[in-house]
Amino acid sequence: MDLLKGKVALITGASRGIGKAIALKFASEGADIAFTDLKIIPETVTELEALGVKVKAYESNAADFAATETVVNQILEDFGRIDILVNNAGITKDGLMLRMTEEQWDAVLTVNLKSAFNYIHAVTPIMMRQRGGSIIGMSSVVGLHGNAGQCNYASSKAGMIALHKSIAQEMGPKGIRANCIAPGFIITDMTAALSEEMRKEWEKRIPLRRGGTPEDIAGVALFLASDLSAYVSGQVIPVDGAMAC
Repeated sequence: MDLLKGKVALITGASRGIGKAIALKFASEGADIAFTDLKIIPETVTELEALGVKVKAYESNAADFAATETVVNQILEDFGRIDILVNNAGITKDGLMLRMTEEQWDAVLTVNLKSAFNYIHAVTPIMMRQRGGSIIGMSSVVGLHGNAGQCNYASSKAGMIALHKSIAQEMGPKGIRANCIAPGFIITDMTAALSEEMRKEWEKRIPLRRGGTPEDIAGVALFLASDLSAYVSGQVIPVDGAMAC
């Protein structure tokens, strides 16, 4: 359908998992892809290039403000524009509050939330000059409802919602939209570390009786990135199989 033909998408943390699925979906719809990660997986670049679009990967720490400015400037030089930003970089360091260390708290808030600030700060001047753009933040259902043992992660994902809603209000007059996706239980490397018993327990709580896939998230990201959602901004879309209804 070429929903994103002529667009340039910047996706953080896209070597694998949800970020990779979004990159592949966007590329299949004609977008040129710039993506970042702490470590680039060459096979991801190869898969994206096979879809016939321009692809460049940038090894960078999304939580580093100065490094982000450098990467975004390089992307602008390499591609000439940036139309879509997906703030996907994230980590978990779970633990109950009484046992959580300062390092666990700081690391998760820095990677999950500060990285989004870094990239929005760097990209919005470009989008303002272009008089348009779509910014998508990867939140979580735990950012909406909290979760025991994940106070750091839940706080970072709630912060993502507030950040993107605020950007939607600030940047709307410049034609820039900002929205969040709130995934539920998605089958990725992050959730693969859970025991089989724990995974089954999660699935019992999901009315659709299955975990989601990265491709389930990518479809919603495509909607938010494309003109199909031209009048959608400041919203949070849960993708959770009705788990949090």
